[in-house]
Amino acid sequence: MAKALSDIAQELKDSKQKVQLIYAFNGTGKTRLSKEFTKSLQAEEGDLTRDKILYYNAFTEDLFYWDNDLDSNQDFKLKIQPNSFISWIIQEQGQDQNIISHFQHYTNDKMTPSFLLSDGHILFTIQSGDGEDKLNEQIKLSKGEESNFIWSIFYTLLELVISELDILEPDERSTREFDDLEYVFIDDPVSSLDENHLIEVASNLAGLIKESNLEQLGLRFVITTHNPLFYNVLHNELGNADRYRLEKLEDGTYQMPIQRNDSPFAYHLFLCDYSSDKR
Repeated sequence: MAKALSDIAQELKDSKQKVQLIYAFNGTGKTRLSKEFTKSLQAEEGDLTRDKILYYNAFTEDLFYWDNDLDSNQDFKLKIQPNSFISWIIQEQGQDQNIISHFQHYTNDKMTPSFLLSDGHILFTIQSGDGEDKLNEQIKLSKGEESNFIWSIFYTLLELVISELDILEPDERSTREFDDLEYVFIDDPVSSLDENHLIEVASNLAGLIKESNLEQLGLRFVITTHNPLFYNVLHNELGNADRYRLEKLEDGTYQMPIQRNDSPFAYHLFLCDYSSDKR
């Protein structure tokens, strides 16, 4: 049945399922769906939206951009768009070391970010040499490393959120910032990751969701992706999730049929057809 994207967003919001997993090709409208989801919540909650939803999408990555130092080509800085999210998790919650640990785990333990928030940027250095000759060279990250870094910030926040909400007595929590949180919307955190990191990100995310007692708290997750491998891992790890495939029709409307197997499109059918043609 064809629907507007806003109608699909409303259905996702109204669902009582803990996890909803959605596969869609690039360009179908995953990021637009995340914005429509927020709009549907905002229509009901008004200014309280920020307290109700935590989301990761392309706009999260847009909070960061590079100053490439075109003159000397050595003073690379990852600039931060002004926002309360980054300063809150690093300065107020003191999560910088956890972010660094996650980032180094996914990339290289010799690669270290330095948070210079008062100057609005982050520097990255990589350790070279050994013994007393160790040097820290300032570097610019690759696109994949940058995606890993931004995801590490969000994942650290998500860990913090879940650890706090797992404390059932609100007065015993170290912060009350998340008390009203209802939704986590994650849109394609793996666009620039290699397969090994992609599987690890999916597995870690699934483990974080499964190991918490969030059913008691009513926190719900919507996860979208264009990557079949990322979808496959989450499909198998989160067996009780509702699983869909988002499709855009020629008239600009959408449908979202249930995805029953772990392959969002049938590779085996293509291979069989190809083999038949070759014969």
